[in-house]
Amino acid sequence: MKIIVPMAGRGSRLRPHTLTVPKPLIPIAGKPIVQRLVEDIAKVAGEKIDEIAFIIGDFGAEVEESLLKIAEKLGAKGSIYVQDEPLGTAHAIKCAEKSMQGDVVVAFADTLFKADFQLDKNSDGVIWVKKVEDPTAFGVVKLDDYGFITDFVEKPKTFVSDLAIIGIYYFHSAEKLMDEINFIMNNNIKEGGEYQLTTALENLRQKGAKFSLGKVDDWMDCGNKNATVETNGKVLNYEKEGFSRFPTSAKIENSLIIPPCFIGENVTISNSKIGPYVSIGNNTAIINSNIDNSLIQENTVIDHGNLSNSMIGSSAKYFGVAREISLGDFSVLDFLSKDVD
Repeated sequence: MKIIVPMAGRGSRLRPHTLTVPKPLIPIAGKPIVQRLVEDIAKVAGEKIDEIAFIIGDFGAEVEESLLKIAEKLGAKGSIYVQDEPLGTAHAIKCAEKSMQGDVVVAFADTLFKADFQLDKNSDGVIWVKKVEDPTAFGVVKLDDYGFITDFVEKPKTFVSDLAIIGIYYFHSAEKLMDEINFIMNNNIKEGGEYQLTTALENLRQKGAKFSLGKVDDWMDCGNKNATVETNGKVLNYEKEGFSRFPTSAKIENSLIIPPCFIGENVTISNSKIGPYVSIGNNTAIINSNIDNSLIQENTVIDHGNLSNSMIGSSAKYFGVAREISLGDFSVLDFLSKDVD
């Protein structure tokens, strides 16, 4: 089986954090979003993953190397494809056409999920969905009495279903999907100005393909700062047993850690209260601070921080007092007029 991961989007809603790091590589509880995604899919698939193909923008050699290492950790071949223009979900998959063979899972790398089920390979495909309150912003599906999908509708203006497609799909034959994607692109069939995957899915369904549902227990968004901080807390809670111990390289002095929290390597915490639901990346120092429900990346310094629902990037420096903040990589915010050079 192969996993195809379109991830060329710029992540503009998560700025400033995506100005220096592509959104799928932002760590959540110590692991990049895309690494958590492919690991979770591998668990659900229940079989060896032969290849992971990443469809990226112009992210640079360092990002490509990181992605190939993620594939290597799962014992899979890593492939890199570039999507030069944002022409839609179907176009993104088209960019990885050379890898679209046999059984594939297509997973868009801007979301995480919690699920406990086995992949149904008796149908032509599985579409993973979650009930939502406002389906107008999503592609949705309609079902027949047997639980098979009868319609794919992209961002319906009037109610047709509350089962939103979360961006993860299984296809028994990648070749059949590519035939439909090539058809809609060769004939310039667009919806909302883009080539949509739901158009190809609807064409397959009309030709007799049977798609079943993959329901998830939780769908965790990483679209903006608030959603990403919330997702960090959920992941910490779901995997709290794995975060019960901190690395021996961490130095924690005169401080209270309220679980669940992720503490990275060589972290220094002194005279502080941390948690619950806080992730702290490698080599970060926190002094005289009170932090809960926050995501803090690597090589950062926080002194006299009183933070909640906050996200602070890597190599940042924060001195002062605030209740909520979003501070990007290499930023400096100094309320105490300290020398931060």
